[in-house]
Amino acid sequence: MSKIAILIGATGLTGAILLEKLLSDSTIKTVKLFSRNSAENKHPKVEEYLIDMYHLNDQIVNFTGDVVFCCIGTTKAKTPDKETYRKIDYGIPVAAANLSQQNGINTFIVISSLGADSKSNVFYSRIKGEMERGVLSAGIENTYILQPSLISGVRKEKRLGEQLAKIFMRILDPIIPRKYRAIHPETIALAMLVLSKKGNDEHIITSERIKEIAAKC
Repeated sequence: MSKIAILIGATGLTGAILLEKLLSDSTIKTVKLFSRNSAENKHPKVEEYLIDMYHLNDQIVNFTGDVVFCCIGTTKAKTPDKETYRKIDYGIPVAAANLSQQNGINTFIVISSLGADSKSNVFYSRIKGEMERGVLSAGIENTYILQPSLISGVRKEKRLGEQLAKIFMRILDPIIPRKYRAIHPETIALAMLVLSKKGNDEHIITSERIKEIAAKC
């Protein structure tokens, strides 16, 4: 049976890769994109909704489908204002989860990060942890939260700190514990596809498990 997929964050590193995979998947008939900026993809499967993402709740009529992939996220460098950061990394995924619950969408897959902890003293880890808690509280039957380590790959925008971290991680990769090793965005996208079709017993998917699940694709 053909499905309707909703993708949030299609212009990001992992989201862009996931979009291409969804468009080439014969089981997906429509991909609804919700974003502030256009993904500039004219594929016939694409339905694009350019909106104010801080008011995602207003889209309840359009936010209908079978599975939601949430790849939204920002960084301290890109969004230094903590209130705005929270609106993006917490507000948007939680709003999407609540809309999914209201509209009877029973599969919700979101990217978080390694170290997410709602009780952390580190603001950015705490926000991710609070987001996870908010998403889970929506009560969607098939909820999967991916916690990747540092994501490798080339971004459109330059992030010096990330680039330096990636260089060091490549050098130290042989001695770094497996769960901390860098992960490629395509691996994350593949794992999200597998989870949308086959599910998983765990709601929280660690970086190491992401790689194992992606290998099943």
